[in-house]
Amino acid sequence: MPDADIVIVGAGAAGLSLAYRLCGPSHPGRRPSVILVDAPQGPLRPSRRTWCYWEEADGEYDSVLAASWSSLRVRGRDGTATVGRTAPLRYKMLRSDAFERLVGERLAGPGGCRRVEAVVESVRDVPAGAEVSARDAAGRRIALRARWAFDSRPPARLPPARTTLLQHFRGWFVHTGHPAFDPRVADLMDFRTTQPAHGLSFGYVLPLSPHEALVEYTEFSREVLDNAGYDQALRHYTRDVLGLGEPRITAREQGVIPMTDARFPRRAGRSVFRVGAAGGATRPATGYTFAAVQRQTRALAADLLAGRTPRPPPPHRARSRAMDAVLLRALDSGRIDGAEFFTGLFRDVPTKRLLRFLDGRSRMAEDLLIGLRTPVVPMLRTVAELPRLRRRPAPR
Repeated sequence: MPDADIVIVGAGAAGLSLAYRLCGPSHPGRRPSVILVDAPQGPLRPSRRTWCYWEEADGEYDSVLAASWSSLRVRGRDGTATVGRTAPLRYKMLRSDAFERLVGERLAGPGGCRRVEAVVESVRDVPAGAEVSARDAAGRRIALRARWAFDSRPPARLPPARTTLLQHFRGWFVHTGHPAFDPRVADLMDFRTTQPAHGLSFGYVLPLSPHEALVEYTEFSREVLDNAGYDQALRHYTRDVLGLGEPRITAREQGVIPMTDARFPRRAGRSVFRVGAAGGATRPATGYTFAAVQRQTRALAADLLAGRTPRPPPPHRARSRAMDAVLLRALDSGRIDGAEFFTGLFRDVPTKRLLRFLDGRSRMAEDLLIGLRTPVVPMLRTVAELPRLRRRPAPR
């Protein structure tokens, strides 16, 4: 006998989103039984983090947002600012702890999921479905069997790719003694940071009030920095660029997001699927993931609740992935200047159109118009080069 109809491995954005859609009192008829497996407290459980995305004003998670904005700003290296209105969309900031509480309330109610804390060692097909092998906090081996398993753990190694960059960042939640931020405008990219020898860097400012903001230093490059490197970059940005002096730091966050044209398989067996970033939800050229996770889990939940075989859709269209591959290669090869490229894109393309493009919802005619706003010759050289490049295993 299986332990459940569905086992979800990992309680990050993808695992929690899928559990949220499958559990709870709102579904008529028989609901599938679900087990959500999360790592015990310790180094394997992700730290608190922030997810950002854009959508219409009335979203399903609006009640737990930390903040949202209807204006986005990009600053060039010389400080010139471009401000764009996002209406009818809003740029939204969701803290992981608030999302976990929202999902936890649903899972604890009628029709909720069973939760198990364990370190998962393998997820594999078995004759009647899938089996998740794990060890609990005491080290005891447990095995969970289900008809379907959805694995959101990051892969141990990235699939082969032609280009792989890392989006790596450190952020400080800061509080200032004087009003220093405009809560109406989020700074999406501020290129007044010291640019690395390879790739690009920018500041990212999400104001929560006139006195509070999340301030991040972000790089797109091949290698991450050490702790001293991030702190030095953030001190320079907060003190010398933003003029904040010595703000009080109330919290920190840090992360690394692979930006790659690798192909992420969404199916790992007859009954085993990969979801979230593990299933290719991260947009290769930007690192945004949360909105694609919502599309992916919404489609999977619709299949499962209807009793159909789940068919995870591609998180991003083939045309979007192809354009991202060109941009990544052009950035990595140095054919285009990243700071100039993104500054020009936000300056020359209406914000609403650009957000549709970045979300993979633009029409082909819009994509062509946006393409004409980029450095055409370097991009065409990259288009011609890509078919000749081999996909190579990611470095360990």
